[in-house]
Amino acid sequence: MKKNPVIELEPKTRILEKARKYIQSVESFLDDGDQAVSVLLRAMKHADRDFKREIMLVLGSFAKEKVLWPLYDIMIDSTENEDVRHDAAIQLSVIGPLIKNPQPLVDRLLEEIKSSDAERRFHATFAIGWEGNFQAATSLIGRLYDTDTRVQQTAVNALCNLRDDRILDLLVDRLDHGSLEQKSAILFNLWRFDSKGERVRQVYLECLEHEEPDIRFEALACLGLITETRDYPQVYRKCLRDKDDRIRELALKRLAEEVGTSILELLRGEIEDLLHDPNMKVKKAALQILRKNREQVGET
Repeated sequence: MKKNPVIELEPKTRILEKARKYIQSVESFLDDGDQAVSVLLRAMKHADRDFKREIMLVLGSFAKEKVLWPLYDIMIDSTENEDVRHDAAIQLSVIGPLIKNPQPLVDRLLEEIKSSDAERRFHATFAIGWEGNFQAATSLIGRLYDTDTRVQQTAVNALCNLRDDRILDLLVDRLDHGSLEQKSAILFNLWRFDSKGERVRQVYLECLEHEEPDIRFEALACLGLITETRDYPQVYRKCLRDKDDRIRELALKRLAEEVGTSILELLRGEIEDLLHDPNMKVKKAALQILRKNREQVGET
C-alpha cells in the first residue's frame, strides 16, 4: 500500500515562541542572523497587532533590506488590519532613507499615492515622506487636494518631513484656502521650518487674529514652541482677553511658566480681571499666577 507523503509543518505556536525569544533578546537575533530574520518574517503572519509591531521594529532596525518588501506587502494588503498597515507605513518611512537603493521603493510608493483606493493613498503618502526625498514633493503637493481629508493631512506632514524650505510658501497659502483640518495640520508643522523662523513666527502671529477660535488656539500653542513668552507681552495681553476659554487659559499657563515679575506686573490688571472669569479653569490659572507673583516679590 502506497503511503501518502507527509510534510512536517512547524506549528505556528512554535514559530511565535521562537520569535518572542528574538524580540526579547537582540543578541540572540544578531547571533542567528538570517535564520532569525526568517523566523520573524514567518511569525508576522500569525502574530497579533502588538506583537507584529514589535517584530517590525526589530526587523526595521537590523534587517532593513530584507524586511522592506514584506512591509510593503503588508501596507497594501486590504485584508490586513488597518492599524497594522499603518505601522508598516511608519516603518517604511523610517527605513526608506537608510537603505542602499531606495529608488525602487520610491517608484512603487509614487504609484500607490495615485491609487483609486483612499486607504492605499493614505498609507503610501505617509510612507514616502522622509527627509530629503525631494522627488516626492510634486506628487505630495497633489495630495493636498485629495478628496480624503486624512490623505490631505498626511500630505502636509510628509511635505514638512522633506525639510525643503521651498514648500513653506505653498503651505502658508493653504492656510487661506485649505479645510479646517488641513489648516490645523499645517499650523502644527510650520515650526519645523527652523531656518525660516522669522517668517513662521509672523504666520503664527497673524493667525492669532483669525476669526476661527481653533486656528487662534493652535497658533498660540505653536508660537510657544519657537518663541519666548516674555518677548511678546502685548500678544499675551490680547490673548488674555480672547473670547475662547482655551486661549485665555493657555496664555495664563505660558505666562506662569516663563515670565518674570516685571511682565506679570505689566499684565496684572488683565490677570486680576480673570479672577472673575466664568470658566473655572481660567479662574484657577489666574489665581495661581498671582499667587506665584506674590511669592516671587516676597523673595526679593
